[in-house]
Amino acid sequence: MAKYLLLKHYRGAPTEPGFEPMDHWSPEEVTAHIQYMNDFAAKLEEAGEYVDGQALAPDGMWVRYDGEGRPPVTDGPFAETKDLIAGFMIIDVDSPERAIELAGELSAAPGKDGKPIREWLEVRPLYGEPSLVTE
Repeated sequence: MAKYLLLKHYRGAPTEPGFEPMDHWSPEEVTAHIQYMNDFAAKLEEAGEYVDGQALAPDGMWVRYDGEGRPPVTDGPFAETKDLIAGFMIIDVDSPERAIELAGELSAAPGKDGKPIREWLEVRPLYGEPSLVTE
């Protein structure tokens, strides 16, 4: 078994024509999307493939050490991950192919008008796990 991170982005990946971001969805559409995510996680948990997953709040900041006795520096001239990363799921699967298969299924979560959002998900092995890249 190998662990993979399925990373959901707010933006930065290609989007389908006509894609509507979540802030344009009805409350019922948001609820259906969240239910899909919860059902997907429950299915993986039952199969022994689910490790963890969380939606991330839009709040957040960058913090950095700025020297002994000085307060940490917050925020900076960086891309704000709070604007980029919507959430994550960690899975523990038998193969890179299974990780890709599950990411494809997760990409079908419903969005506006109940249609699959077909979002791009970043799939990354956790450090020390097998690579997804094959020759």
